[in-house]
Amino acid sequence: MTPNREPFTGRIAAVLLAAGGSSRLGRPKQLLEWRGEPLVRHAARAALDAGVDELIVVAGADRAAIDDTLDGLVLRVVTNPSWTDGIGSSIACGVRAADADAVLLLLSDQPAIDSKLLRQLVDAGRAGHEMVACRYAGVLGVPALFAGKQALACLIELEGDQGARALLARDPSRVFAIGAEQAAFDVDDERDWARWKEQHDAD
Repeated sequence: MTPNREPFTGRIAAVLLAAGGSSRLGRPKQLLEWRGEPLVRHAARAALDAGVDELIVVAGADRAAIDDTLDGLVLRVVTNPSWTDGIGSSIACGVRAADADAVLLLLSDQPAIDSKLLRQLVDAGRAGHEMVACRYAGVLGVPALFAGKQALACLIELEGDQGARALLARDPSRVFAIGAEQAAFDVDDERDWARWKEQHDAD
């Protein structure tokens, strides 16, 4: 797929979403320990290693605990006061806070996401693709990169439970897709978490 823009030289911010209340799990999934560190810290380190200019972490339900677990990393934590409204408000909060011309969106509950995949997304954005997303389970989804004023404005308009997937689905022909089946897994409940540990403890 040919890039739809000139090579991108602007600032790229990663926006890591960690504001949810983990109601189905019953405890903060951002703080689940995986290989000696909480999932949110694992995701933050992957983002920082992917070549972004800035990392914004959007917190909400467990701000104080998330602050503690991110100690020592170069990033900014912002609070979404409307986190109970849904993921759309957290995306908008993070994009508004970012000092950037493009945003890399990622979640804190996808433990299989690493810096190698995130750097692929960043590199494709740098090459001139306006939207870059992971393709898994037959859909386009996050992690995903959005570049340019129009794309960022659309993210800021999100509200309620509407996530970035809706934007990617509007015109898939404009999205550069990277196959990433590992992004299909996220932690929603105890059964997910137990399955993840069972399958990966020996890795």
